[in-house]
Amino acid sequence: MPTIELDPADPAPPYEQVRRGIIARIAAGSLLPGDRLPAIRALAGELGLAANTVARAYKELEADGLLTTRRGAGTRIAEGIDPADLPTASGLDPAVATFATEVVARAVDDGLPLDQLAAAVRDEVARVSDEG
Repeated sequence: MPTIELDPADPAPPYEQVRRGIIARIAAGSLLPGDRLPAIRALAGELGLAANTVARAYKELEADGLLTTRRGAGTRIAEGIDPADLPTASGLDPAVATFATEVVARAVDDGLPLDQLAAAVRDEVARVSDEG
């Protein structure tokens, strides 16, 4: 498994960074269903974390249906996962991320200022939220 990068400047706790790193690798196709993950202690040692930190990430991923753990077989990526259904590294729904990419590309093509686009989206979200 490729190394997971921990960012000390990231406000997310280390277990969440490990969890997101594994999800990102599944979504990117570098971890496939059936692939075995490193043992908790091995990954913790590689990342300089406590074993409980990695165990929590694995436990949450298992609860989400992304990992399976069996005694003697280790922890593996669960079968039947569609990477397109996984959140992006930022936690966004893939459909939202794709839509945003399309909107930004169109704005760039039309020569619209992206800072104004972002402000307009925030304003519209606030307006719709106030109505609902």
